[in-house]
Amino acid sequence: MAQRSGQEDPERYLFVDRAVIYNPATQADWTAKKLVWIPSERHGFEAASIKEERGDEVLVELAENGKKAMVNKDDIQKMNPPKFSKVEDMAELTCLNEASVLHNLKDRYYSGLIYTYSGLFCVVINPYKNLPIYSENIIEMYRGKKRHEMPPHIYAISESAYRCMLQDREDQSILCTGESGAGKTENTKKVIQYLAHVASSHKGRKDHNIPGELERQLLQANPILESFGNAKTVKNDNSSRFGKFIRINFDVTGYIVGANIETYLLEKSRAVRQAKDERTFHIFYQLLSGAGEHLKSDLLLEGFNNYRFLSNGYIPIPGQQDKDNFQETMEAMHIMGFSHEEILSMLKVVSSVLQFGNISFKKERNTDQASMPENTVAQKLCHLLGMNVMEFTRAILTPRIKVGRDYVQKAQTKEQADFAVEALAKATYERLFRWLVHRINKALDRTKRQGASFIGILDIAGFEIFELNSFEQLCINYTNEKLQQLFNHTMFILEQEEYQREGIEWNFIDFGLDLQPCIDLIERPANPPGVLALLDEECWFPKATDKTFVEKLVQEQGTHSKFQKPRQLKDKADFCIIHYAGKVDYKADEWLMKNMDPLNDNVATLLHQSSDKFVAELWKDVDRIVGLDQVTGMTETAFGSAYKTKKGMFRTVGQLYKESLTKLMATLRNTNPNFVRCIIPNHEKRAGKLDPHLVLDQLRCNGVLEGIRICRQGFPNRIVFQEFRQRYEILTPNAIPKGFMDGKQACERMIRALELDPNLYRIGQSKIFFRAGVLAHLEEERDLKITDIIIFFQAVCRGYLARKAFAKKQQQLSALKVLQRNCAAYLKLRHWQWWRVFTKVKPLLQVTRQEEELQAKDEELLKVKEKQTKVEAELEEMERKHQQIVEEKNILAEQLQAETELFAEAEEMRARLAAKKQELEEILHDLESRVEEEEERNQVLQNEKKKMQAHIQDLEEQLDEEEGARQKLQLEKVTAEAKIKKMEEEILLLEDQNSKFLKEKKLTEDRIAECTSQLAEEEEKAKNLAKLKNKQEMMITDLEERLKKEEKTRQELEKAKRKLDGETTDLQDQIAELQAQIEELKIQLAKKEEELQAALARGDEEAVQKNNALKLIRELQAQIAELQEDLESEKASRNKAEKQKRDLSEELEALKTELEDTLDTTAAQQELRTKREQEVAELKKAIEEETKNHEAQIQEIRQRHATALEELSEQLEQAKRFKANLEKNKQGLETDNKELACEVKVLQQVKAESEHKRKKLDAQVQELHAKVSEGERIRAELAEKANKLQNELDNVSSLLEEAEKKGIKVAKDAAGLESQLQDTQELLQEETRQKLNLSSRIRQLEEEKNNLQEQQEEEEEARKNLEKQMLALQSQLADAKKKVDDDMGTIEGLEENKKKLLKDMEALSQRLEEKAMAYDKLEKTKNRLQQELDDLIVDLDHQRQIVSNLEKKQKKFDQMLAEEKNISARYAEERDRAEAEAREKETKALSLARALEEALEAKEEFERQNKQLRADMEDLMSSKDDVGKNVHELEKSKRTLEQQVEEMRTQLEELEDELQATEDAKLRLEVNMQAMKAQFERDLQARDEQNEEKKRMLVKQVRELETELEDERKQKALAVASKKKMEMDLKDLEAQIEAANKARDEAIKQLRKLQAQMKDYQRELEEARASRDEIFAQSKENEKKLKGLEAEILQLQEDLAASERARRHAEQERDELADEIANSAAGKSALLDEKRRLEARIAQLEEELEEEQSNMELLNDRFRKTTLQVDTLNSELAGERSAAQKSENARQQLERQNKELKAKLQELEGSVKSKFKATISALEAKIGQLEEQLEQEAKERAAANKLVRRTEKKLKEVFMQVEDERRHADQYKEQMEKANARMKQLKRQLEEAEEEATRVNASRRKLQRELDDATEANEGLSREVSTLKNRLRRGGPITFPSSRSGRRQLHIEGASLELSDDDAESKGSDINETQPAQTE
Repeated sequence: MAQRSGQEDPERYLFVDRAVIYNPATQADWTAKKLVWIPSERHGFEAASIKEERGDEVLVELAENGKKAMVNKDDIQKMNPPKFSKVEDMAELTCLNEASVLHNLKDRYYSGLIYTYSGLFCVVINPYKNLPIYSENIIEMYRGKKRHEMPPHIYAISESAYRCMLQDREDQSILCTGESGAGKTENTKKVIQYLAHVASSHKGRKDHNIPGELERQLLQANPILESFGNAKTVKNDNSSRFGKFIRINFDVTGYIVGANIETYLLEKSRAVRQAKDERTFHIFYQLLSGAGEHLKSDLLLEGFNNYRFLSNGYIPIPGQQDKDNFQETMEAMHIMGFSHEEILSMLKVVSSVLQFGNISFKKERNTDQASMPENTVAQKLCHLLGMNVMEFTRAILTPRIKVGRDYVQKAQTKEQADFAVEALAKATYERLFRWLVHRINKALDRTKRQGASFIGILDIAGFEIFELNSFEQLCINYTNEKLQQLFNHTMFILEQEEYQREGIEWNFIDFGLDLQPCIDLIERPANPPGVLALLDEECWFPKATDKTFVEKLVQEQGTHSKFQKPRQLKDKADFCIIHYAGKVDYKADEWLMKNMDPLNDNVATLLHQSSDKFVAELWKDVDRIVGLDQVTGMTETAFGSAYKTKKGMFRTVGQLYKESLTKLMATLRNTNPNFVRCIIPNHEKRAGKLDPHLVLDQLRCNGVLEGIRICRQGFPNRIVFQEFRQRYEILTPNAIPKGFMDGKQACERMIRALELDPNLYRIGQSKIFFRAGVLAHLEEERDLKITDIIIFFQAVCRGYLARKAFAKKQQQLSALKVLQRNCAAYLKLRHWQWWRVFTKVKPLLQVTRQEEELQAKDEELLKVKEKQTKVEAELEEMERKHQQIVEEKNILAEQLQAETELFAEAEEMRARLAAKKQELEEILHDLESRVEEEEERNQVLQNEKKKMQAHIQDLEEQLDEEEGARQKLQLEKVTAEAKIKKMEEEILLLEDQNSKFLKEKKLTEDRIAECTSQLAEEEEKAKNLAKLKNKQEMMITDLEERLKKEEKTRQELEKAKRKLDGETTDLQDQIAELQAQIEELKIQLAKKEEELQAALARGDEEAVQKNNALKLIRELQAQIAELQEDLESEKASRNKAEKQKRDLSEELEALKTELEDTLDTTAAQQELRTKREQEVAELKKAIEEETKNHEAQIQEIRQRHATALEELSEQLEQAKRFKANLEKNKQGLETDNKELACEVKVLQQVKAESEHKRKKLDAQVQELHAKVSEGERIRAELAEKANKLQNELDNVSSLLEEAEKKGIKVAKDAAGLESQLQDTQELLQEETRQKLNLSSRIRQLEEEKNNLQEQQEEEEEARKNLEKQMLALQSQLADAKKKVDDDMGTIEGLEENKKKLLKDMEALSQRLEEKAMAYDKLEKTKNRLQQELDDLIVDLDHQRQIVSNLEKKQKKFDQMLAEEKNISARYAEERDRAEAEAREKETKALSLARALEEALEAKEEFERQNKQLRADMEDLMSSKDDVGKNVHELEKSKRTLEQQVEEMRTQLEELEDELQATEDAKLRLEVNMQAMKAQFERDLQARDEQNEEKKRMLVKQVRELETELEDERKQKALAVASKKKMEMDLKDLEAQIEAANKARDEAIKQLRKLQAQMKDYQRELEEARASRDEIFAQSKENEKKLKGLEAEILQLQEDLAASERARRHAEQERDELADEIANSAAGKSALLDEKRRLEARIAQLEEELEEEQSNMELLNDRFRKTTLQVDTLNSELAGERSAAQKSENARQQLERQNKELKAKLQELEGSVKSKFKATISALEAKIGQLEEQLEQEAKERAAANKLVRRTEKKLKEVFMQVEDERRHADQYKEQMEKANARMKQLKRQLEEAEEEATRVNASRRKLQRELDDATEANEGLSREVSTLKNRLRRGGPITFPSSRSGRRQLHIEGASLELSDDDAESKGSDINETQPAQTE
């Protein structure tokens, strides 16, 4: 399907045929019928025309079937005019309603258009087939185009988002939502594919050391996520079971620099169980199918059916192989940079998830306790996860649960153990998936170059409405509510902007607020709390259940407008929420469990402590899970404070999802959103089918109809002034005066004339805005007006035609009268003699004609003169043009000469460029060695720095620990006192309670004595009271502990808040000061830049004017002095900045000390604590009063207890809110802190840039001096040069000594720093001894720390310079490596192409041999079957004759004849089947043989019956009396028959002669066939030779590439040698820098020349393409001829079929004749024998005719072979095309390499400059000695000249390579010429085949003529036979007339007597007609 669609035109699936839409007939039909939409159960909506209105109901007639129906007016929806059919943006529809939207989508879908806009939405309908609209050509079509310029497409959405991001610098997002199977993931892939194509191929990147291309990794992340997160469902074979938000980061230039993926709501329950016909996640099946034996043994894998968690076993996905997918997933992981250990660990976890399901538990006999009868599975699981088996089984079966403060081991039931195992399996898989996403993000993250902006792609499930919806559906629907609100808000803003831009008055409505009530119902935290808040609250309470949650929800939200209770008690739903998409029923089963997601914390801790690092990392957040003790607290009440565990740590699923959603919405709100809505057309996965109701439901859920509702509120239809005037001016003919008028004024006048309601329109600045439906009304009015005009026009035309016809009739009448008059006059004059004379003389008079002739001559003369003048003018013009052409020719010759000169210059430049490249490579090697030394030094310094930082951190940590210990001790003291007091109060309370219970006991004993009957009831009540009391006491203690913890957290938060407030004020002051410094630095930078530009201008002038060298030297010296002053001023400003920094740090320290002093005050905390204690005391008193009351007051106690609990919960909630606010403030402060740190970094960067620019200026000064020294170097003497060289060596050595001194200084500084660190350590020890003097010593330490930091900053600057050099060298190394890798890749590609070609050759030869063998086999089988069939036919004819002789003698013969006919029909069918199946099956021959045997048996039976009948006949003859009378008559008839037999024999001899002639023709045809076969073999041999030549060429290219590679290796060795030389001498390095600066200009010129060469190559390539197109055209013509031949073959086959029909007819006639002959003479056995012989001869002739037919079929087969040959040649042509394409690709690759070389040149220049800035800055003190150093460089110039010569040699080699490429191009041309020659050969073969066809047709005509003669002869025979019969009946004498008189001679070449005369004549005419067509 994909291949077929790939050949289709992609524009058919993108563009609408407008000719169909603008059809005037459809427009007229629409206006005439008043078409509307009415509801339909089957089609959703049906078209109907309004017939009659009856009140609220309307009578309509359906357009489809003409039925009439009554419909309510409210149900009718208006239909749009045909102008809006298949509209691309449904917002343009004038009638915006559900029916129109559905109809538009349906029409477009059936036309293959799956994308449609609906305002901001792009609606996509899944086509369920591959469409050719996602190729690179389509991407290029949409690239750079605006949305309205191209048809709807996902690429258009992607392009608009990408362009908006680049132009507006605004982040973008693309939101894809829809049902499962609607195509969300596929469209997400297409977006990523488009962005990767558009935003990749960044040629200017410098960080080439990134492993793998980022775009490739981004595309490869999808297969990994699909295998771990996708599964097969009933609706979709590859359904994403999670939502994802892919964030692609771009840099300023628009290239991808990184990506990040966030996931939502993974359906982890699918890992444990699946519905029928569904699968779990793909990775399980991929692992089990694709793992090798070694991996299976490592992972302990088993078969599919051995795992309980694979509910349905192995279910294959059609069209996919899990084994191949596993390999693809592994390959994608390797591309993403996953290590082998990581992949193995992941697969272990996947295997362990499956093993979890195989753990089986058993219920013990006497108890409910679970046991594990067999632990082999547990051993496997523990082996995979790195746990102890005993500990694991103990943790599962008897986990430890915290009760109060003690831990208790609690036995688990079988159900609890199963639940725990499933929960662990789900949690393990979920954590693995989270880790995988994090790892992919890590691979895709490029934090070192953070993107300037991003495009986010959201792929999340759409709105879901099932019969019963659970917690997951609530989360999805909540998300879609938020997304729809975002859409409404965005649409509202865009509408507002449009109206503001056009200046329209409109009451603005924020449609986003419509959805707020529903969102509040779900997410509101309090007053009243929403669904999620109530769910979280219920999770806190131990006795809470799903039922209590629903009751609370109904109580809190029962009156909400969007909330509904279940109407009946029988309803399965618990509550209902009214979303924007409809009403959704929710069932709250297991919501609390799903929200808490509890796990067995014992096993979780074991997993956290696993020996496998990977598993331990997955379970690192073990302290945040909900434990078993929490769940037991919910379900049981046996233990005490079961609910206390980890209450401050664990977060519910609802909270986490809400947080992630708020983050997502925050990012989406900060972006410009683009909306894509995916729709599933049917649930059967069938292409071309659309279920209207299903689509309407999705449109409702996707918010498309909601968007249309919003459109209807405003003015959705907009039309430009010009278009409105052009289309609707016909409605207001006199409103606009003649002449020019502004469009707006004209439209205002038109609207006034139309008298429209002002509420229906608004006039803007460039458009008119209309409400929905107004344009449709105007269209109707326009159509009515046009119909009136056309009717009037038709009336005028008809009147004009009628008047014209009437005038013509009148003229005819007058003409008739004139004719009548003339005729009457002629009749009078015709006999008058003078009239006769007049008529005869008049023609003889020449005088009358002379004047006419003279006039004609004059006219001719004038014409000739005009022609002469014209010719003269043309001649002059031609001469003038000739002169112009000559001049142009001369100009072109001059230009050509100039171009040749430029070419020569470009070649020289290229040679120089190559030389410079070699020099730069040598420089690079030298620099690498220096960088290694610097790296070693840098490493030493870094180690020292790390030691210092570690010491400082130790000191700070010790301080923090001491401070924390002090505060903890104070807190513990306070809490201990409070606890002692509380314990005493509790003891008193308990004593009181004991006394009370003693009293109660006495009272009960008295009552027992009085009433024994109530004893049991009282005991039960006492037990209940005791239980309630214990529970309340436990709850009170729990709440007290919670209060204490909340107080502690509150105090800590208040302290943190105060600290952060102080820090923020300090940081704000620092920001202000830093900003001022930034402004100052910017001003200084601007000054420096101006000075730099001035210096550059001066440098350019000096380069041009080399003659004024001395003057320029003086100017340069002056500039140097100025620059030195600038440097000094800059240093002074730098010192000032450092001083300011120190002052700021001192102020910061002071502020810190003040903060620490303020921390000591805790009076406010103590007051709060006392308040809390008072509140607790009051609570205790209330509890005491409640316990005093007895049975009657139990209800009141419960109520008071409930109120107390509610108050406490409110306080807890307030504390939580306060804590959340504090956390928010803390986060805000942290972000401010980060921003400040970023600004500090920016300042440091600015400082580094200023330093960088200063060094640049120094470098430019040096370059200027170098240019000056060139002039001086000419005048210098050789002796002075030698001295200066010695001086230079001394200078270099001094430089090296200085560097060594600096190194010694650094080492000394490091030692000093170490001593200072030791001092600080001693100070710290003293501070620990004396805690009272902490603050003063801290200040001293911080001052010392500042000094150290200053030293560190200086060292860091030095380190940064070294790192820059290192990075540049690394980039160069990476470039070199990449180049070598690319060369290797090209060689490998060529080798692969060679192998592919060899394989293709072998396959083709094998196919040819197989086809030849098969053809021979088929021919043999066909001949054999044909012979057998002929034998059968002969036997059948013989039996027919026997039956016909005996037919009329007995009635039974009729039945036998019918049976024979049936048998013959059966044999005929078998023959046809055998002919059709002969090529496929040879086994049918056996069945035919069996049939033959049956026929022979039947024949024998018929012969026996014949004998019996003959005996009967003889008895009858003997019994007759008048036998003797007829003997004489019989003898006479015998003689006549003998004469006839002789004549027949002569005819037979003639026929045999003709048969011999046909056999000769057959032999000739066979000879021709052999010749054609030989020609075909020769062609094959020629093609093999050509393939061998291609192979040799490829081998030659590979060898050339290998030689080039060896040359490069040699060059590399030379470069290594030069590196060693360059290390010895610094002087050579500086010379090469200078040479590189000069070579840059030469390289630019060389590049220009190369570009000119590339243009020439492109021209040559275009010529090759043109020749290739000509070949394609020729091949198309050949294909047309082939089709013509095929049509002729079909015609011949039809003729054959007609001849067979005629033959059958002749056979029937022959059978009838035979019957008549048998009846006429029963006793003439001799005659019968003769007739049989004749019939046998006729049968032989028929056989020969069938042989001729078989020959015809052979010819047809040969035709087919020729067509096959043509096909093979076409395939070869395609191969040639692919070769041409490969050459094109090679050329493009050369272009890319050229561009990369340019980029490398630029990088080398930049790197060389940056690397030597350090050395130049070191030489600043030696500016005075520069002149001497420059004179020394004269010798280096000579070395540079040598390098230039080398590069010239290399350039010559490059030219040689170019010539080789040209030779290759010539070879390609030769191959094309050979292909043309081959095509000509094919043409010749086709012509020969046509000639053979004409010969066959000629022989065919001859055969038909002879057939005609045979039929005539047959007729003569039949006539003679009839006469014989008549005479026999009459009994008269028999005379035999000569039969030759009535016959034609038979000249037959193997033809049979099958055609009648008429048929033959008609057939002959047909052949005569077809013959010219063939010759043409």
